[in-house]
Amino acid sequence: MRITTWAEYGVICALHLARRTELGPVNGREIARQERLPGDYVEQILLRLRRAGVIASTRGARGGYVLARPPEQVSIRAVIQASELETFNLHCVSHPLEEERCSASHSCSIRPVWVMLQRKIDDVLEGVTLADLLHDEPTVRERVGLPILETV
Repeated sequence: MRITTWAEYGVICALHLARRTELGPVNGREIARQERLPGDYVEQILLRLRRAGVIASTRGARGGYVLARPPEQVSIRAVIQASELETFNLHCVSHPLEEERCSASHSCSIRPVWVMLQRKIDDVLEGVTLADLLHDEPTVRERVGLPILETV
């Protein structure tokens, strides 16, 4: 699996909004500036996140974007799906090598492995929320079941 720029920037933007939940709306230009991301990307990602119901927008001089739900209720999977439109591209389905070999009616011993991998990735991403990512790296590593790295 390759994490695309869309997915990475989507998580960064959503996490930015999670950090400022109590502060009210923020506009896309400000998110782009504070996170040092290209403004055009940020605006497109925010539009995708809004359409997916991950964030909400308000108009006006003090308008901008906020999370649509508390950070504890927003999974990383939801953010990536909204930003990227999918979390794991099953290449044999979206871009089959050969129509006959990769059709659903043809027996393919590889396809179940890709489907299982897709499900496991989705499960991991669904199990991590924006609230989990509000902590420092050692805490997040512990929460996702990774060993804490020793610092020298």
